[in-house]
Amino acid sequence: MKWEGKKQSSNVEDRRGKSSGGMGGGGLNPMMLGYLVKLLFSKTGLIIVGIIAVFSFATGTNPLTFIGSILGGGAQSFTTETNYTPTAEEDELAEFSATILGDTEVIWNRLIDNYREPTLVLFTGSVSSACGNASAATGPFYCPGDEKLYIDLSFFEEMEQRLNAPGDFAQAYVIAHEVGHHIQKILGITEEMDRLRGQVSQKEYNQYSVKLELQADFLAGVWAHHSQQLSGWLERGDLEEALNAANAIGDDRLQKQSTGRVVPDSFTHGTSAQRMKWFRKGFDTGDLKQGDTFSAADL
Repeated sequence: MKWEGKKQSSNVEDRRGKSSGGMGGGGLNPMMLGYLVKLLFSKTGLIIVGIIAVFSFATGTNPLTFIGSILGGGAQSFTTETNYTPTAEEDELAEFSATILGDTEVIWNRLIDNYREPTLVLFTGSVSSACGNASAATGPFYCPGDEKLYIDLSFFEEMEQRLNAPGDFAQAYVIAHEVGHHIQKILGITEEMDRLRGQVSQKEYNQYSVKLELQADFLAGVWAHHSQQLSGWLERGDLEEALNAANAIGDDRLQKQSTGRVVPDSFTHGTSAQRMKWFRKGFDTGDLKQGDTFSAADL
């Protein structure tokens, strides 16, 4: 890909080398905690709680977050790891990721009215999100609760070495796939999936999950289609890199590699063939209307 020198997104939160904590300022000390308990059970405390409740209802603010911001200086703090120094290669991957995100912003702002741009969070080791804590072993993920994409850049090295899926466009496909989940959040598809949780069996929910993931692959392909038309930055072999990556992370292939057997009922992302098919369909057509995996007779 001819990505060097292109505009990078400003919606990047670099948490590399930082571990997340609780309330800002290290949380409440014992003296402050004791004072707070006494206050809450006093007449004055009940009045304060009532005021906070009314304020929270009026503004939509989580009362715990509001209290924490007052007493702890913020809902979350980060501690810098003094022994962390990013390599030149990692910094280049960070620039690359910001560039890809920036290009998705250009394309999706063209395709979707009032598009809300997500934030990309770069982290090392582990991270805190609105969806909970996660480690690098989780792999890249999108959290609809805070509309952020999370990635430990070491995943790209794992793609190359363990999954045999090298290449910059393979990496771009991964980022674009997670942005695809953001598109699903904007379009209300994620909310529909949430409603199904607990209403259908785990087997049936897994089938819906596969359709959700394949649609994100399709949306990644749609981005790549329009990006290439606009910028022409793909080079020979780039498309094959993305398809190879989609093939490498198919449920059937990953299960076969890890356990030696394949259990289709447990699939949550789709087979290698399905993932390649839907990314390719998005890339070939660039037509959002052709990405309804939930109604497709044949995945």
